[in-house]
Amino acid sequence: QVQLVESGGGLVQAGGSLRLACAASGGIFSTYGIGWFRQAPGKEREFVAGINWNGGSTLHADSVKGRFTISRDNRKNTAYLQMNSLKPEDTAVYYCARSTTQWVVAAVREYVYWGQGTQVTVSS
Repeated sequence: QVQLVESGGGLVQAGGSLRLACAASGGIFSTYGIGWFRQAPGKEREFVAGINWNGGSTLHADSVKGRFTISRDNRKNTAYLQMNSLKPEDTAVYYCARSTTQWVVAAVREYVYWGQGTQVTVSS
């Protein structure tokens, strides 16, 4: 059973940066795509960024393009989300997930293993 644990969330001022990490254990990590999602209160969970199995292909939502960067280190079974130029509207619980495929996918239904989430709060 794959377990994913997010870390790195916190409170930051607008314009600041955070780096989220997603550590995987208990299963195969290196041959599957990884995604980051977020969910704000009263809103649906939304795709933020995805990366394929070897890090050679990435996809970022338009709302974060140019500010956030997804990456992975298969030697450490860890994925990352570097978040720069944070805005108050980035405030949400951020989740990482492992997909059912080796490719980059954005749909929530393509992900079967989820972490517990980490809170990111951006103050204005």
